[in-house]
Amino acid sequence: MRADYVFHVFNKHLDQLIAVLEQCPPDKRDVIPHGFKNHIHWHLGHVIAVTQFHVYGLSGEAPIFPEIYDTLFAYGTKPGDWEEAPPQWDVLIAQLEDLRRAIHETFENRLDEPVAENFLKAENIGELIYATSLHLFYHQGAVYGINNALK
Repeated sequence: MRADYVFHVFNKHLDQLIAVLEQCPPDKRDVIPHGFKNHIHWHLGHVIAVTQFHVYGLSGEAPIFPEIYDTLFAYGTKPGDWEEAPPQWDVLIAQLEDLRRAIHETFENRLDEPVAENFLKAENIGELIYATSLHLFYHQGAVYGINNALK
C-alpha cells in the first residue's frame, strides 16, 4: 500500500471522529443514553486502546500507553465496570493526537513490513493501519448516534 493513501485514510477518519466527539457537550460525555452500553468518553478511550493494540500490538511493537487503558477501554469493557476514574477528556484528546503522530513517525517507512497472522487478516503494517481506520469510522458512527440520542 502506498503510504500517502494509508495515512490519508487514517488521518481523514481520525479527524472526522475527533470532530464528532467534540460535538458532544462536556456535561453529556459521561451519559449513557437508553439503548447504548457505553458513553462518548468511553468511545474516546476505546479508540486509543484499540488503535494502540491494532497497530502497535499486532506489529510487535511495545505499547505507548499504560495497561490501564486495556482495563478501562478494551473490547467488552464498559463504564459500569470501572474501578477507577478514566483519564480526563482533554488528556485523552491530546493522547489521541500523540498516537497519530507516533504512528506516523514509527511506521511511515515500514508499511510493507509483514506482521504475524492476526484476526484483522492484515498481512503488513499498512493493512493494520488501514483496518484501524475502518474501526475509527465505525466509532464515528456510534458517537454520532449517541450525540443524537442525547439531544
